[in-house]
Amino acid sequence: MPKIVTFGEIMLRLATPGYLRFSQTDTLNATFGGGEANVAVSLANYGCEAEFVTRFPDNDIARACIADLHKHGVGTKYCITGGSRLGIYFLETGAVARPSKVVYDRAHSAISEIEPGMIDWDKVLQGADWFHWTGITPAISQGAADVCLEAVKAANRLGVTVSCDLNYRKNLWKYGKTASEIMPDLVACSDIILGNEEDAEKVFGIKPEGFDAAATGGQVDQGRFRSVCEQLMARFPRAKKVIITLRGSINANHNTWGGVLWDGSNLYESPRYDITHIVDRVGGGDSFMGGLIYGLLNFDDAKALNFAVAASCLKHTIYGDYNLVSVAEVENLMKGDGSGRVSR
Repeated sequence: MPKIVTFGEIMLRLATPGYLRFSQTDTLNATFGGGEANVAVSLANYGCEAEFVTRFPDNDIARACIADLHKHGVGTKYCITGGSRLGIYFLETGAVARPSKVVYDRAHSAISEIEPGMIDWDKVLQGADWFHWTGITPAISQGAADVCLEAVKAANRLGVTVSCDLNYRKNLWKYGKTASEIMPDLVACSDIILGNEEDAEKVFGIKPEGFDAAATGGQVDQGRFRSVCEQLMARFPRAKKVIITLRGSINANHNTWGGVLWDGSNLYESPRYDITHIVDRVGGGDSFMGGLIYGLLNFDDAKALNFAVAASCLKHTIYGDYNLVSVAEVENLMKGDGSGRVSR
């Protein structure tokens, strides 16, 4: 059973019921979620040993969060305690022409006040096969960025495969540094690089010529992203694979979804899924990453990419941040069983 370690922030998620706006509701549905934790939950569902590492406050909300992770099979034995609060994000789910909206309340969260030396990464990564981080973590604070760099350097030293999701969040880079200043040193330590059609441009200024994500009408030419993969791999020569997820947004409830994988010689293109009734797209990229890690540990590159895209397609049908699907369910969709017939 492979062991995968992820590091980042998990938050209390407070979402309006259904499609209500913040101004319409007096009730918020409470769950938990965060990019790296979401990946860990996916991998635990696939039968992997998944360990999530963060800094929790010592309070009942944090304990409820830990219990929730344990319920989904994710380990927390390397988490540390300190600080005074768990971060929160508020979600208003969009519909048709109205996009979803996220409001963050994560300033001074426990992990934002983390400092180098607080986590013994050699101990955490002992026996690990894989370490995963995202661009969200170094955006939280300088301390979180420094600890993330400690982690990837330890993983490199110990021979642990490192994956990153570029995950650019403009609303998080508030502590005086930009993504383009912080991210290069971290990405340079990564073996697998994942991004969407905008991440490479926002962080590194790398984009396909003549591409406008807002003007695709839901139809994205996947082959045009080979140049983005090539440029990322040229800039970060440690990378063995570069993967781009490609979302065509027809409206808030109807997207097309696919991706490409570049291994330095070959460009693999996934099937494209037409997702017509989105239940919850938050965590879609994380579900792709979880599927990709599982796929790369078990399959060839082409099947790994297809597994990731199918897993993420299913996530769009599931409420909450977590992708609560099994390997068998993903493989059934890969075989073309998208009918949604009742399983008896």
